[in-house]
Amino acid sequence: MDMHAHDRRRFLAIGAAAAASATPLLTACGAGFGGDNSKGGGSAADDVTGSFDWKRAKGRTVKALLNKHPYTDALIADLKAFTEKTGIKVEYDVFPEDNYFDKLTVDLSSGRASYDVFMLGAYMVWQYGPPGWLEDLGPWMRNSSATGAEWDQADFFPNLLSADQWSLKAGAPLGQGGQYALPWGWETNVVAYNTEVFRKLGLKPAETFDELREVAGAITRRAPGAGFDGMYGVAVRGSRSWATIHPGFMTMYARNGLKDFTVESGKVKPAMNSPEAIAFTRDWAEMVKKGGPPSWTSYTWYQCSSDLGAKKAGMLFDADTAAYFQAVKGASPASGKIAFHPGPKGPDGSLATNMWIWSLGMSARSRNKSAAWLFLQWATGKEHLRKGAIEYNHIDPVRKSVSQDPAYKDRMRAIPGFIETFETVVDRTEIQFTPQEQFFDATTSWAAALQEIYGGKNASSVLNSLAGDLASKVG
Repeated sequence: MDMHAHDRRRFLAIGAAAAASATPLLTACGAGFGGDNSKGGGSAADDVTGSFDWKRAKGRTVKALLNKHPYTDALIADLKAFTEKTGIKVEYDVFPEDNYFDKLTVDLSSGRASYDVFMLGAYMVWQYGPPGWLEDLGPWMRNSSATGAEWDQADFFPNLLSADQWSLKAGAPLGQGGQYALPWGWETNVVAYNTEVFRKLGLKPAETFDELREVAGAITRRAPGAGFDGMYGVAVRGSRSWATIHPGFMTMYARNGLKDFTVESGKVKPAMNSPEAIAFTRDWAEMVKKGGPPSWTSYTWYQCSSDLGAKKAGMLFDADTAAYFQAVKGASPASGKIAFHPGPKGPDGSLATNMWIWSLGMSARSRNKSAAWLFLQWATGKEHLRKGAIEYNHIDPVRKSVSQDPAYKDRMRAIPGFIETFETVVDRTEIQFTPQEQFFDATTSWAAALQEIYGGKNASSVLNSLAGDLASKVG
């Protein structure tokens, strides 16, 4: 599920310490910080020549660090196929997310390279990329001796591949520069709703933000009288965490044409205090007051997802996975009565949607890069990802061929509106944030500001204060 919503305070603290130590580490290891990348600043991929061969690293061992997740379950279950194909053994450690990123950050910053490959979110590229901890996978992808034609880069949804590509310059757009990770599984942020309460109350899914606010308020007022005791309108996140900003809030924010930061003369400047952003944020807080969960300031993905499944929330505006695992047959009291919808459009019809991507990356200091690349190639390849989508829970395919596979479509048709919603938003879903190293700190502060506005403080003064604080940190 959407297992990235925990408080990142420990991650941020360790990341800050790691950043402080990055310069001496880089000095000690050479400017490229690249282990066997050191030849003239080139890539270890250049050493791979001849015909492509899955067996070229036979007998080697790849060490992987993995987060506890359904994608991980699918990977581990299929590792035998990789070893049979390549002769490479995979050793792995799996940690729950409350300490997974601590473990990864410490390992990368120390330069120990205990792990060759690992899971990371695309946002983490902004933290791990600038110090030189991540291998640029672009040279591997471009080398036909290292990458088989069957991998078929063009089969990835291009917006997903671009999300892990960056020039490492704050404010620079994604889709340029090095490819620091590969998309593996992702989540789009849409609306899921209880079809039973919508039918009884004569409601339709909202097509505009104003309609969403009205529907949320109507459910809160009227659902108890229709036999849905204690139901409120819409579940959205509210805890003091970066993860409160990135799903429903940032999606609706972007659909309204709003930006978190602007870039002027190479300087990143906060924009969440523009008049339009202030008005939107005030309206969002008001929607939560009138139609959201009573204990909103403690809400993470888990409470939001659980409330939809328990028939406590009439709608969920969050990761599609958070709703999917409540919607499948027998999973919750609401299963069989949950449908999907792309969510409200912006004033100009925009369906810009923010996303989360679980990606796979390689340590720049790995001493086993050739074998590690074969592993990444296999794990993001058509065969494994098709199996993950059909037999396991890779429900949002990163590959076009998997999304169109008849077996995948047959499976997902059991969830009303899922395929239609996916196909409506997939090409409009991308990271809506401005890439910069202070992302986690900035968005956590933004969530705190949102809580203050929800609590009754003046939206303009709160957001102007936030922007002023961030200007000194991010610019």
